[in-house]
Amino acid sequence: MVAIAEKPREKRKIKRVSTPMPKQKPGIRRHNFSEVALGYTEEQAVAEAERCLQCPEPQCVSGCPVEIQIPAFIKLIKERKFEDAAKEVKKKNSLPAICGRVCPQEEQCQQQCVMGKAGDAISIGGLERFVADYEMEKGIKLPRKQRPTGRKVAVVGGGPAGLTAAANLASLGHEVVIFEALHKPGGVLVYGIPEFRLPKKIVAAEADYVQKLGVTLKPNALIGKLFTIAELFESGCDAIFIGTGAGLPRFLRLQGENLGGVYSANEFLIRVNLMKSYEFPEHDTPIRIGSKVAVIGGGNVAMDSARSALRLGAEQVSIIYRRSREEMPARREEIENAEEEGVIFKLLTNPKRFFGDEKGWVKQMECIEMRLGEPDESGRRRPIPLEGSEFLMDVDTVIIAVGRNPNPIIQRTTEGLKTTKRDTIIVDERTMQTSIAGVYAGGDIVTGEATVISAMGAGKAAAEAIHSYLMRKK
Repeated sequence: MVAIAEKPREKRKIKRVSTPMPKQKPGIRRHNFSEVALGYTEEQAVAEAERCLQCPEPQCVSGCPVEIQIPAFIKLIKERKFEDAAKEVKKKNSLPAICGRVCPQEEQCQQQCVMGKAGDAISIGGLERFVADYEMEKGIKLPRKQRPTGRKVAVVGGGPAGLTAAANLASLGHEVVIFEALHKPGGVLVYGIPEFRLPKKIVAAEADYVQKLGVTLKPNALIGKLFTIAELFESGCDAIFIGTGAGLPRFLRLQGENLGGVYSANEFLIRVNLMKSYEFPEHDTPIRIGSKVAVIGGGNVAMDSARSALRLGAEQVSIIYRRSREEMPARREEIENAEEEGVIFKLLTNPKRFFGDEKGWVKQMECIEMRLGEPDESGRRRPIPLEGSEFLMDVDTVIIAVGRNPNPIIQRTTEGLKTTKRDTIIVDERTMQTSIAGVYAGGDIVTGEATVISAMGAGKAAAEAIHSYLMRKK
């Protein structure tokens, strides 16, 4: 009997370079608030999906805070089953159109991507955005709800953590009410992130989806003032989730910080985003922008502020950051977008004080040059002032973007709720339960200012724990 030699398997040709997502050109986009990244076409999405290795032991899933089965939804895109791909994503993530735009995938799922060792990581975020946008365009179909459990949950805060917790709990059959302090849901998604990075219609559509799951929204409801946590229990709630974020601005406490033309990033971005000052006078919320703007900070909020100031007509916008580019906490993509649009980066520089004119408006800023020492508690190298290196900068608008703290109103009106010195709420890291039975918390109110996707992961974990608690209680 003659043995037949097996044909050698053909090696799959791997495309090492990712499919770039189309964007507005810098010279055009710096003059408008339309979305910068334009999204994949169907052909581009399929081409990128075909790069996925479909690893038998995928590492990317371990990098996703909400545990999306990434290879599964990418395989469906490759097969052009786009609606099925969207359903697969929504098994774990109720806000995919938001995550696909603002989640730092390069530090999470894409950082774990095996393909990234041989070339560019798969553009997981771009593909997530594609299927979410495709589903919105074709019409979102609601999943089948569980039978009502007869249990009621109050969700305090309608930001990413609260929306995620609410969606998951409603899908499990619980009655859910979101108490939102602002007049619309979204939290930092609507007041903090500009239109050109996250259109408000996308946030509105995702929040509408959560409400269609059966969640009741009560806007203009500031818990701690309207009701206390104890009063929510007295009104018939069986469990409470606190996801109020970190919306209290930090300041530098420097001489002249109270001059006209010096904004916190919070005030500036709320005026620009939530109050639509960029559409003045159609929306009656003006904001004064000078010709020379300085933005203090190196995070995403600083990039958002600087790029918004350019679009509002500033002639020169500078980022003032006390460390080097390598230590900047902003996403690389946002730094590159800002540079392309003309933002100037003054690194290893720190403000010392501000000077005003005779009318009380800021006109100059004294800065000092810095050098980097040994790493501090954040893991980044500590900035050290260089004596005698002070210099003056002409400025007529300053935006302070050095972080935000939680608003302490709930912490100070809730007896028995344990908190840290920074007013963050102490929770069990696994269940997100606070020191009070039936009360859970997650997101920036627990961690301090962090990412949208980490807040969503906390909301998801809390929803699972709350469901277990309510079923045991029943």
